[in-house]
Amino acid sequence: MDRLLADQNDVIVFDNLLTGRVENIEHHLGDPLFKFVKQDVTEYLHVGGPLDAVVHFASPASPVDYLQLPIQTLKVGSLGTHKALGLAKEKGARFLLTSTSEIYGDPLVHPQT
Repeated sequence: MDRLLADQNDVIVFDNLLTGRVENIEHHLGDPLFKFVKQDVTEYLHVGGPLDAVVHFASPASPVDYLQLPIQTLKVGSLGTHKALGLAKEKGARFLLTSTSEIYGDPLVHPQT
């Protein structure tokens, strides 16, 4: 996100802050290119105007979160992806889905080799 804003791109973030914190983005809150919407991505996503890309980063991102929030983790991976894809399709935008590093190996190894 920092790079996108540094390159003068508009950035809209949808996050329900289930496992995140506003402190992670508060340095961007006064930036006119940045907009934060506190919303669960498993709900209908609406953005007025054109979009070039939709990037789906949403997921509880630790084994502790997966164990404490199994249903929310499954919903953001399935319904959240469905809603984000719907937004990208509606806007004719590119779509990028990312995952946590645990898919690449041992979650206790950081950074992943």
